[in-house]
Amino acid sequence: MFSKKSLKFRLLELFATWFYSGKSPKAPGTCGSLATLPCVYIIFYFGGYLALICFILLVCLIGIYVADAFSKALNIKDPGQIVIDETAGQSIALIFAGTNLWLYLIGFALFRLFDISKPSIIGWADKKIKGGLGIMLDDIFAGLFAAIVLGVIKYYFF
Repeated sequence: MFSKKSLKFRLLELFATWFYSGKSPKAPGTCGSLATLPCVYIIFYFGGYLALICFILLVCLIGIYVADAFSKALNIKDPGQIVIDETAGQSIALIFAGTNLWLYLIGFALFRLFDISKPSIIGWADKKIKGGLGIMLDDIFAGLFAAIVLGVIKYYFF
C-alpha cells in the first residue's frame, strides 16, 4: 500500500492513534478516551455546543477513512492502537457535560462501560459491520448510549 515511513502513513497513524495515545502498551482504548477529555472541554469552553457537534461530526467522518486505511496499512482487522473511534464515542458521550468536571468523570465511566460491555446494538455493530465504519460504529453507539444516560443524570442531579 505505502511505506510505513511515508508522510501518509505517519499522518494516518497520528490521527488513528489520536496523537499516539493509542500506542499505550496497556489499555489503549482507555488512554484514547482520556486523551479526548481535554479536547472536548476546550472545544466546548471556547465554542459551545455548535463547535462540539462540528468536532464530533468531523471526527466521525474522518475516523471512518482513517481507521479503514490504517488497519489496511497494518494488515490487521481492528488494531487496538486505533483509538479515533474512542475519540468519537467519548466526544458524543460528553455532549451534555458542558464544562462540569463531575459530568466528565461520569461520562467517561459510562462510555467505557458501554464500550467494553457492548450491550445491544453496540455488540451487533462490533461483530457485523466491517472496515472503517465497523471500527467506528460500535463506539459511536456506545457514545450515544452514554450520552442518553448522562443526559438523564444531568437532568435529575445537576
